[in-house]
Amino acid sequence: MDSKSVKFLFGVHLHQPVDNFKEAVDEAVNKCYRPFFEVVKEFEFFKFSLHCSGWLFEKLKRDYKDVFNNIKFLNDRGNIEFFTAGFYEPVLSSISSKYRVSQIKKLNKFIKKNFSQTPKGLWLTERVWDDAIIADIKSGGIEYVMVDDYHFIASGFDKEGLDGYFYTENGGEKLSLFPINQELRYAIPFEEPKNAIEKIKEEKECAILFDDGEKFGLWPKTFEWVYEKEWLKEFLSLLKDDKEIESIHFSDFHKKNRAKGLAYLQNVSYEEMGEWSLKSNDAIKLEEIKEKIDLKDKEKFIKGGIWKNFFIKYDESNRLHKRMLELSKYKSKDKRYLDTLCKLQTNDVFWHGVFGGLYLPNLRDNAYRYLSECENIRYKDKNYSELVDTNLDGFLEAKIVSKDLIVRFDAKNGAQMIELIVRDKNFNFQNTLTRREEAYHKELLEEKRSEDTNEEVETIHNLKTTISDEVKDKIHFDWYIKNSFVDHITNSSFTLENFKKCSFWEYGDFANQPFEVSLNGNELNSFREGGIYYDQKFKTTIKKRFRVDDKRIGFELSLNSESPQDYIYALEFNLHFANAKNVLLNDKISLDNEIELEDIKSFSLRDGYTKKRLNFSLEKSFRLLATPVFSVSKSEKGYDSILQGISFAFILPFKKELELKGYMEIEDE
Repeated sequence: MDSKSVKFLFGVHLHQPVDNFKEAVDEAVNKCYRPFFEVVKEFEFFKFSLHCSGWLFEKLKRDYKDVFNNIKFLNDRGNIEFFTAGFYEPVLSSISSKYRVSQIKKLNKFIKKNFSQTPKGLWLTERVWDDAIIADIKSGGIEYVMVDDYHFIASGFDKEGLDGYFYTENGGEKLSLFPINQELRYAIPFEEPKNAIEKIKEEKECAILFDDGEKFGLWPKTFEWVYEKEWLKEFLSLLKDDKEIESIHFSDFHKKNRAKGLAYLQNVSYEEMGEWSLKSNDAIKLEEIKEKIDLKDKEKFIKGGIWKNFFIKYDESNRLHKRMLELSKYKSKDKRYLDTLCKLQTNDVFWHGVFGGLYLPNLRDNAYRYLSECENIRYKDKNYSELVDTNLDGFLEAKIVSKDLIVRFDAKNGAQMIELIVRDKNFNFQNTLTRREEAYHKELLEEKRSEDTNEEVETIHNLKTTISDEVKDKIHFDWYIKNSFVDHITNSSFTLENFKKCSFWEYGDFANQPFEVSLNGNELNSFREGGIYYDQKFKTTIKKRFRVDDKRIGFELSLNSESPQDYIYALEFNLHFANAKNVLLNDKISLDNEIELEDIKSFSLRDGYTKKRLNFSLEKSFRLLATPVFSVSKSEKGYDSILQGISFAFILPFKKELELKGYMEIEDE
């Protein structure tokens, strides 16, 4: 091959969330992983790199032996260079140094054992860069890492001249960085094969592409395009015959070529991720600014947010992340604890973009299962309580552990319950999600539509999607976090419909404001001196006391106001179930329906998934409203409505004062 030929450095990254649904993995294997390696086997010349997350690698080895054996065959023939990463695919900057090192070494060990390779390259999960991770990456024997060309441009580099690798350092620890070419990322496999080949040849020294393997068959319309219409086979045939392109491994290029210079990168991920991490209004403004400004390399000056902004944007993500960090500090020699904690570090559940991520209840269920398993190893049968700022938001959270339950309350948000784990089932009934406005909601509500006659396949980032009226009708947004023991002060206009839409009138300032809290063993006392806002502010106080026993949460409430008006007090619970259709209220009403019951003092919920019965009781009669809570989100397949939980409202009238006492009990069926 001519030494002046363009070197094509190509890699694919394969990943499925840990313990993802079997049908989801089956689809990925049948539409993508299996046909990809079968086609590649036909082209002995083709050298490429492969990163596969550890859990998926183990899954392929155990349950899809033909796919795993094809990978082994390609490795033995010299086609594959393996890249490592954290075994369970964590964002490395989001976990502690100790676990960065151990997760990388765990995947290195798997690759060495099964393929007799010691990886020198690392796939950076979601390309989230932070130079603080350099030392830990180096300790795993890594010499080079994949980032995007966007990382360089956002850090002041020009697009031209990024056809090679650069050195970076932190504290004198040197590491090489390969910038992935965005134009190639959007062209392969979405443009015609001959066009993709020409784009490779436009580069002077090397063309760098390392991207999600799932785009080769699993993304919308790509299975037909890549395999049935034989895009991949045609592309590799053209690549083989083109004398101006040489297919080589990253390791060979790194060994034979000098670095192009020194680079210090911004704390960024890929461009789309920065947009997703912004608040919806800011993301819309960013897009408007980009459209207005006609400037080459505008990414140098106009950027989105950083990946860790997801912990600011979503309370639910921050809770899980900070609980993971809390568990990371606990020293355990139990191998089950360490491995389960590493599963909890898997990135998918902590963020949301085009892919469901945090919006997918099953991923959150899995995360809380790992969390609960770690806590069970940690506490065994001991009772425990603490009042600390676990969420790192400046407010205290109470954790009370009994023999059967783990319960947490948040002082910042109304002394409300934010975690309710049943320990023997490792299930969190408080695993709900607040309905938030996302940037893509504006797009779908404006119903921009256009005819598409292009035969090429669109990337997932600009795929045209539509929404049904049924799904569109479920778009509602919450102005408070969907926890439990939420205090509302409203009036007689409070209905099931405006409760569902979160459009009811609120007079009080208790639903999303902080309470003062104190903890004494298994009892939490909370207090807020707030107000009712009618024609003026009337001093109003709410005191709440919670007592957590083995299977029961007892609660007492005292509400006092100087307002002379008649009001409605609504105590809101938001509960999550794995399958709401399999939950019966009073053994006869399915929770996938809207429910309204008058003049009751108690009710029960029988959950077929956990085999638990949740009993609720008040000393006073109340009116009960219950409604399913759906989020509407954009995914790679279109717009989805996802059942996130069930909202319950216990409604009682009051004037000036209200005393309330009751309990919630969870028992075995």
